[in-house]
Amino acid sequence: MPLKLVFATNNRHKLEEVSHKIGDHFELLTLNDIGCMEDIEEPGSTFEENAAIKSKYIYDKYHLNCFGDDSGLVVDALNGEPGVYSARYAGEHGNHAANIKKVLTRLEGVENRKARFVTVISLMWEGKEHVFKGVVEGTIRHKISGIGGFGYDPIFQPDGYDITFAEMSMDEKNKISHRARALEKLISFLKNIK
Repeated sequence: MPLKLVFATNNRHKLEEVSHKIGDHFELLTLNDIGCMEDIEEPGSTFEENAAIKSKYIYDKYHLNCFGDDSGLVVDALNGEPGVYSARYAGEHGNHAANIKKVLTRLEGVENRKARFVTVISLMWEGKEHVFKGVVEGTIRHKISGIGGFGYDPIFQPDGYDITFAEMSMDEKNKISHRARALEKLISFLKNIK
């Protein structure tokens, strides 16, 4: 019997990526699956704080082992922006096109296009928090390229590649993405406690 584990999200894209990676080690439940309809606010100023807010909220309220994540794009020339505001950088939450446009506009004429995607996972397991971090370095393209992925994927080219995340298959992206790297650490931890 696989262990039950709640992923504190209803984001379909994130769920697909994580399910693909976790496979059949655990029965992955979403917030909908456990009847959590609340919109969990993320007022933290770091990825670590926001991830912990989600996992602790679910663990404290539902007493279920749970992990929450927070991810974002960190652009050197923008002093780390959009950072924790990645999903709502242009104002409206989840407006990927507007967010991408804002980044590209702010980087017009800027030579330094170094950036990284960061994911932090906060796992609440039997009342104790464990934190896992994944980072992938890259650069911001001058224009959109590719139709896969989500968020900033069409403008992010990981180091060592000549294509964006949006031009990769899910398998390719899952081998190197920030979320994949954080998840590998999480899965490795979980396998050792089974």
